[in-house]
Amino acid sequence: MNVAHNREIMRSYLETNFDLSDPQIASIIDDLPLWSAPFGLKLLDTVEYRNNLIALDIGSGAGFPLIELSQRLGNSCRLFGIDPWIEAVERAKLKIRRWDVLNTEILLCKAENLPFEDNYFDLIISNNGINNVENDELTMSELSRVSKSGAQMVLTTNLPDTMKEFYEVFEKVLRETGKIFEIEKLKQHRFKKRKPISYMRELIEKHGFQIKNISTDSFDLRFTDGSTMLNHFFIKLAFIGSWKTILQDSDVRTVFKLIEKELNEKSQIEGMLNLSIPYACFNCRKQN
Repeated sequence: MNVAHNREIMRSYLETNFDLSDPQIASIIDDLPLWSAPFGLKLLDTVEYRNNLIALDIGSGAGFPLIELSQRLGNSCRLFGIDPWIEAVERAKLKIRRWDVLNTEILLCKAENLPFEDNYFDLIISNNGINNVENDELTMSELSRVSKSGAQMVLTTNLPDTMKEFYEVFEKVLRETGKIFEIEKLKQHRFKKRKPISYMRELIEKHGFQIKNISTDSFDLRFTDGSTMLNHFFIKLAFIGSWKTILQDSDVRTVFKLIEKELNEKSQIEGMLNLSIPYACFNCRKQN
């Protein structure tokens, strides 16, 4: 991209005239889930900003933090996002068009089979996306393949104690109702979605990345009580479905009624329901 074209792009903001009565504009404003924000802010603070990067976001979803990063890096850089969720991909594409983001492309595909040549990327990011791939070994192998020597990789993941206050109640109810097999399924579910730091360290280093540092942090999700938490939109969207699969269909209503009762009693004693969300940010470098 030549200098004159870059200058023309930089001047284009002067012609911006967003129409706030346009339904599409309203649909793309302020739609970042609070769940994603703390992880993403840590990731954005960890990325090394420079010109002429080629970057990839694994699990770009509806566009955060990819589109934010693309605007911070600027038009000398080229960014790609990949995600298998077609509706999220289409929403991200809409935002890219309406925000006049010129340096970013979203692809519908899975992380286990990336459509890029070897040694292509200077930067890999994933904001809590590695937690959700089908095969993390294949995914990390692909990330290693497409990364240049010296490329930076920044991954955020939530940790095993995520929502431990809820899972302790879930396990208690399962134990009290004699559902021992389901307790094991619950433990497997937690491990699949929330890997410990030791597991992630071994996975990353096995595939040719050196970990420069690992930073940890946490935030809280607070609710009036258990009923409020279970009826929250994001809880219903992202969690309830997988929690139900731990149980036999015939047991779902009974078990969740008991869980809700336990959570409400806990909230009454403690004054609210607090769910803690610990997470880690891995800052890595591809070795030669």
